[in-house]
Amino acid sequence: MEVAYLYTKVRSDFGKQVRFQDVEARVLCSIPPNEEQGAEYLLRNPSVAVLDTSPHMSEHEANTERLVVKHSSMRHLEGGWPKDVDASEPTDVNRYRKKAEKDEEYKATIKILGPIISRCMRQNNTIDIYEEYFDSDDRDWSGEPPSAKGLAVFRDPNATTRTATSINWHPEGPTKIAVSYSILNFQDQRFTSARLPVQSYIWDVVNPNTPDVTLVPPSPLCCLRFNPKSTDTLVGGSYNGLVTFYDLRRQGGGAPAESSVIEKSHHDPIYDVFWISSKTGNQCASVSTDGQMLWWDTRRLGEPVDKLILDSDAKGGGGMVLGGSSMEYNKEIPTKYLVGTEQGIVLAVNLRNRKQNNGITVYDAGAGKHHGPIVSIQRNPTHNKFFMSVGDWTARIWMEDLKTPIMTTKYHSAYLTAGCWSPTRAGVFFVTRMDGVVDIWDYFYRQNEVAYSHKVGDAALSSIAVSNGTGRLVAVGDANGTVSLLEVCESLAAPQANEKNAIATMLDRETKQEKNLEQRERDLRRAKALEAEARKKECLDEKEKKDAKMEEQLRTVDANFLNMIKEAEDDESKRKTGRRRCEDGEERAG
Repeated sequence: MEVAYLYTKVRSDFGKQVRFQDVEARVLCSIPPNEEQGAEYLLRNPSVAVLDTSPHMSEHEANTERLVVKHSSMRHLEGGWPKDVDASEPTDVNRYRKKAEKDEEYKATIKILGPIISRCMRQNNTIDIYEEYFDSDDRDWSGEPPSAKGLAVFRDPNATTRTATSINWHPEGPTKIAVSYSILNFQDQRFTSARLPVQSYIWDVVNPNTPDVTLVPPSPLCCLRFNPKSTDTLVGGSYNGLVTFYDLRRQGGGAPAESSVIEKSHHDPIYDVFWISSKTGNQCASVSTDGQMLWWDTRRLGEPVDKLILDSDAKGGGGMVLGGSSMEYNKEIPTKYLVGTEQGIVLAVNLRNRKQNNGITVYDAGAGKHHGPIVSIQRNPTHNKFFMSVGDWTARIWMEDLKTPIMTTKYHSAYLTAGCWSPTRAGVFFVTRMDGVVDIWDYFYRQNEVAYSHKVGDAALSSIAVSNGTGRLVAVGDANGTVSLLEVCESLAAPQANEKNAIATMLDRETKQEKNLEQRERDLRRAKALEAEARKKECLDEKEKKDAKMEEQLRTVDANFLNMIKEAEDDESKRKTGRRRCEDGEERAG
């Protein structure tokens, strides 16, 4: 049976899109079975067939051999001198040179080499292949959009996941970084099960595969810093409160050369340590959440040199002891320290004013303080009177003569974990966030928005440090122990024209505004106090007037009462006198 269906379409509907729709099913044709043909076939048991149309693939792996780079020393000796001439003696060398210059062969050789040297010099003067056409300090980078790119990744070699708690660049250049690793989660379950790794590392920027030096402290390090005077020495603060000193020049430099005694050390983790200015260059200061600030001499770490309790005094926080979570020290101001506390309050320590409140100045403990621990605090490298504190969701800029912040960033979408200023640009600073993003603020460009945000990874960031050279290399550590090396663009690192003066003017303007607001607040307080005193005086005057009026009324009443008594006595005396006269008259009449 042939089934046919005639499909018709109007001419105007040609070329239109097809519109499909759901319709009910209908039977077009039903073919009855042929029983005669069906008898020729045999029924078979049901069977299942599996067909795979995907092509077969084989897995192969290929890995290149790792190139291990190792630095080794090379000794150079000046040679080519005769046996009877000592190259270290200038007199012997000059005598031999004068003798050689008088030789005829020497003169002939010089005449032959003269034209060759002159031709090479003319070639070099024709074109300089090493000339830098655009390497000028006057170039304007402000038009370049901000950007950053990753250069290298330094991964923690240990299998246990640890946090990169601090990063410190080598003082002599962006060649090495010291990274401390620790687990800062309080009462972490892994502490009870097994002994955790304690190693921290010094990495070479050129070789990110293996660490350059492995440091083995008695307890995991929370902070680690190079000595700016002697770059082969480091000091670190441990999780159990010990201060350890390392000398890389010794054999087995990874082991601590000196370590403090636990009975005379901090009782909580040391969250920051700084080398301080001294004649020997061996003194450092440490701060911890146990409320102590200790000074040490790395040659004798048996006991601290000095000690200070971070007491807030009644003006700041009710006289309670504040735990230090970060510290800042600048060698240009050797007697002043800045301490960020767990309670979000900023403390300024001045050793010259130890007699006055232990030299501690407490900044705003009210609306201006952070809502959580201050994770980073640092002075502006160009303008030392101003410093930045990073905590909770904001970064605040302070002036050391004012108790309230002069500038505050907007609240970020994630919790801030660290921050630092750019060493080359006065208005640029970096902050790291819990969601793995680095925010770069450029106050020379704008103050209300982030200039550039860079996504480093999915893990929470924990530390950041910028190299002191060009300011383009930024090392960022995260909670998984990975340190990412970033390179920012020239516009975020090269100083802009008139930037230093512009930032100074902006900070001074904000300082004056804050001072004016404080002066206005003081004036309002003084006016309220005077008004209250005037009201009190007015109330006292009214009370005195009422008392005087009442006293006058009492006096009038007393006088009237006395007059009434006097008049009554006079009337009584008159009556008695009249009676006597009557009695006398009667006696005379009788």
